[in-house]
Amino acid sequence: MSRRTRKAAPAQGAARPTVTVCRGCCCGSPKVPGLDHAAQLRALRQALGSTATVRVTDCLDACERANVVVVQPCAEGRRSGGRPVWLGLVNDPDATADIAAWVEDGGPGIADPPAVLDLYAFRPSRRVQAELHDT
Repeated sequence: MSRRTRKAAPAQGAARPTVTVCRGCCCGSPKVPGLDHAAQLRALRQALGSTATVRVTDCLDACERANVVVVQPCAEGRRSGGRPVWLGLVNDPDATADIAAWVEDGGPGIADPPAVLDLYAFRPSRRVQAELHDT
């Protein structure tokens, strides 16, 4: 028998939160000036690499709130009542840092978001919400 220690397998349902960053039609393009879109994505990936899955998706069809970030709860967060939180007009590095800090704390259903994120939150149409879950 090996003397190496083994890491315990993660508990069932211990999936990580998912942060979906829109980089379609308007988001992540020069249509949203004054923001380094690549740096924003890089900052999220660096901050959340061991905490959450950060993925990029094509247009989420919420162009009126260009630069959309959706924070989806982990399995435990969902069981605790957490639901995806849609954040639009995330054009400020401080907002990106606030999102990362919240997700590091557990995200929806686990930790309350910083109050400033209420300024970015919105509810998309049911059709748009359903499309996110299909990707």
